[in-house]
Amino acid sequence: MVSFNDIIKQASSKKEVTVAVVCAEDLEVLSAVQMARSYELANFILIGNEQKIDGIIAAHFPGLLESGGVVTLSADTQLQAATKGVQAVSEGEASVLMKGHIETSLLLKEVLNKEYGLRTGSVLSHVALFEVPAIERSIFVTDAAMNIEPELQQKAQIINNAVAVAHGIGISEPKVAPLAAVEVVNPAMQATVDAAALTQMNRRGQIAGCIVDGPLALDNAISHEAAHHKKVGGDVAGQADILLVPTIEAGNILYKSLMYFGNSQVGAVIAGAKAPIVLTSRADSGQSKLHSLALAICSIN
Repeated sequence: MVSFNDIIKQASSKKEVTVAVVCAEDLEVLSAVQMARSYELANFILIGNEQKIDGIIAAHFPGLLESGGVVTLSADTQLQAATKGVQAVSEGEASVLMKGHIETSLLLKEVLNKEYGLRTGSVLSHVALFEVPAIERSIFVTDAAMNIEPELQQKAQIINNAVAVAHGIGISEPKVAPLAAVEVVNPAMQATVDAAALTQMNRRGQIAGCIVDGPLALDNAISHEAAHHKKVGGDVAGQADILLVPTIEAGNILYKSLMYFGNSQVGAVIAGAKAPIVLTSRADSGQSKLHSLALAICSIN
């Protein structure tokens, strides 16, 4: 298992990393910044309402600004903060973009700006890593937040994005399970058809750097016992590193089930842009935001 402690250590070994935080006037966001600075993960540009940012820091994290590695940049509106953050990354002043107290749609609009945004022509996708106590493993889930009902080629790009993140934390050949409700191809179930096609694309070198095999149901993707009982073979069954969900609804339910039923630790990053994007929920804890930061830093090309 690659733990978040391992990922934090790996991220702290990277040099000259700067994170641009958009609308940083948020207690949990600044808590993550404080923890990240204590691990020497990165330097930070805190963009937003300077008075509110300074007030939160003075009340909860005194000395953070004076310790070095953290500067503030004033922005009068959320849109202006998003623009400044995206431009900082686009112009090389920062290497990671992080969401603070701002609507996701507003930040992504600036990320996709044709003039100064972070578009690459690839699909942007959400890659979440869970440290799951029940199975004593870490496992990726993608895509639980960005793509609603991806088609085959989009799913291939979503796999590529997740594989790149897995490579970043040292998993050289991740095993990818395209999930469905059953383990056999059923023409009436598009998820099974796509899974079989993705498997063939991988075998023919169209999807590289990983092993793809599916369709697989969740149980036989992660459990050797379930795979053996159902007589499901292959190189991925029972040992998947990456779970590719068929739709955003399936991903969202799996994501929240792992958190609330499975008591899992999580970190997530948006991949496929020119730089990693930390796009955590405003409800996420400072610890989850720290995990996401570390995962993003390890994902830097």
